[in-house]
Amino acid sequence: MNYRRILFIAVFIAGIFALLLPLTVQAEVETYTIDKVHSMANFKIRHLFSKVSGTFSDLSGTIWLDKGNLEASRVDATIKVYSIDTNHEKRDKHLRSEDFFHVDKYPIMRFVSTSVEVAGENEGVMTGELTMHGVTRALKLPFKILGFGPDPWGGYRSGFEATTVLKRSDYGIDYGLDEKGGGAVGDEVEINVMIEGIKLGPDGAPFRVQ
Repeated sequence: MNYRRILFIAVFIAGIFALLLPLTVQAEVETYTIDKVHSMANFKIRHLFSKVSGTFSDLSGTIWLDKGNLEASRVDATIKVYSIDTNHEKRDKHLRSEDFFHVDKYPIMRFVSTSVEVAGENEGVMTGELTMHGVTRALKLPFKILGFGPDPWGGYRSGFEATTVLKRSDYGIDYGLDEKGGGAVGDEVEINVMIEGIKLGPDGAPFRVQ
């Protein structure tokens, strides 16, 4: 038996694997741009003895997803606050004013993730920093991955949902609140974010399914 030949073949194969390994690791991270047409952030807040709902329809950003190691995934998302819509023009104008969001001074809110904790198959808790109304605070977003697959136009898409509850007073939006946090409009806001992502290729263009 030619041990030198066997050793050469083993070293050669090991070298090939060493070269391919970085490519394999890199390929695990997929980049998705948020589809503004099919993504939104919905909210509910108490008004007197009921609740009022609304939507921020201008949501954009990028998701870097590692399916094999979800904890390595991250998100950078931005909402244009002016896109708020509660189906009442006068109320929306008030919400954009200095009493609430003050959109002329703070036109966007932004969430940048800092870590991900896996909580089950295709779900977890994402921790990040939410900047709103000039204030940045840590926020936890429990999320679910709804699925992946080709779309009818030759691309590839993903679906995500995230929910959380925050206090508007934590971000300096305290109009109508008394010292105990009560008032005609509540302090706690229920958030539900629905995101559809469009997969991008290495060149930054939409990925095409072969």
